[in-house]
This record gives sequence, C-alpha cells and structure tokens, in this order.
Amino acid sequence: MKTVNFIKLLIVLFIGISTTTYAQKESGTLPDGFVYVKNEIPNLRSDLRYYSTNNFIGKPIDGYLKPKCILTKEATAALKKVQKEFERLGFGLMIFDAYRPQRAVSQFVKWAQDSTDTKMKEQYYPNIDKKDLFKEEYIATKSGHSRGSTVDLTIVSLKTGHILDLGSSFDLFDEKSAVNYKNITKNQRSIRLMLQRRMVKHGFKPHDKEWWHFTLKKEPYPDTYFDFSIE
Repeated sequence: MKTVNFIKLLIVLFIGISTTTYAQKESGTLPDGFVYVKNEIPNLRSDLRYYSTNNFIGKPIDGYLKPKCILTKEATAALKKVQKEFERLGFGLMIFDAYRPQRAVSQFVKWAQDSTDTKMKEQYYPNIDKKDLFKEEYIATKSGHSRGSTVDLTIVSLKTGHILDLGSSFDLFDEKSAVNYKNITKNQRSIRLMLQRRMVKHGFKPHDKEWWHFTLKKEPYPDTYFDFSIE
C-alpha cells in the first residue's frame, strides 16, 4: 500500500513539474523588452489583418501564427496613455498591425516583385501600378514594424464599436492615405488630426503617406529587426 501511494505521489509531482515547465516556456516566448499589448491594455481592440486573408496579398502572412498584438514595453506604455485619453472622449484605439516579423516583410517584397499577382489590386492599390510600390515607398525591404515599436491603428467609437471614417481604408496604397491629403471632408480631416495630435503628444511620430502608421520616437531597438513568430 505504501509503495502504491509513493508511486501516486511521484506521478502527481511529475505532472506538476511538467505543467510548470510548459507554463514557463509559454510565458517566456517573447524576447526581453516585448509584451503582449492586450495584457497591458485590456480594452484595446484589434483587427489583425496579416493573420487573416483581409490584406493586400489576400492570404495569411508568414510569421503570424496567432492573432496577437506584440510591441516593446516602451511603445505599449505610450500607447496606453493614448488609449486612456481617447476613452475619456468616448473613443478607443483599434490596432491593425504592431510588431511584424522580418519574414513577413520579405514576403511582401517577394509579392511586390510578382507582376502576375494582382488579385487584390482593386481594393488596395487601384490607382498605382504594382511595379511602382517600391518607388512610392509603400513596400520596402525593411520595416519599422520589425523593430517592435511601430503600430498601425485607427479610432473606434466605444458606444457603437464602429471604426471612425478617416477618409481612406487601412493599407490603401494611394495618395488619399497621406496624412495631409486635402481632398477629404472636414470631418475626416478633423478625425485624422485628432489621432495625429494624441499619438504625437505621447511620443509617437507619424508616417507622411499613411495616416494609420506611427513609430515611437525613442524606440529601444532602432537598429534591430526581429524575426520571431507571433504566437
């Protein structure tokens, strides 16, 4: 009887140790300095396009294994301040993309070099030849997203959950996506300005050609391009 009880005890201890080791591996998958954004900003919304087929390539992107949003601790802390400020106004942030593995950027480059694949042209780049995406700087071999402190986002109404109208859709490769594009309504310009001002106030710098794109000015890894998977 004592032998049986001892064996049971060993089994329980083994299961406990195995579970603990697995949990440590799970919680330690991110490099030092990175966090899961929603753990820090629970009310933040997301529509992570590169995990889905709803993007300019039309299929899930390499390295996006789970629909999770990752940023550096510094970028997340700054973003949390922006979210709090918007919440006081009845709005919130919705993230389209945050940290982006280098392998995803490489996939974008390969896609842009394939002139035969234009199935998403009408939705994402209707007014530009695909061969000009590099020249117009919509596609590049390196992306600030891979440094972990760049984020693509928009504003949503907390009351309805609807995305506000900023004059163009996310990832539209077109002049109307430029921050200072003039041929939009007064209300659309006002909403763009509201987003720009609050992001800049809390330490982010905008991208001239993409109203949704912001990089933390004092990013912790300005010269490092990461390639760990999002999982």
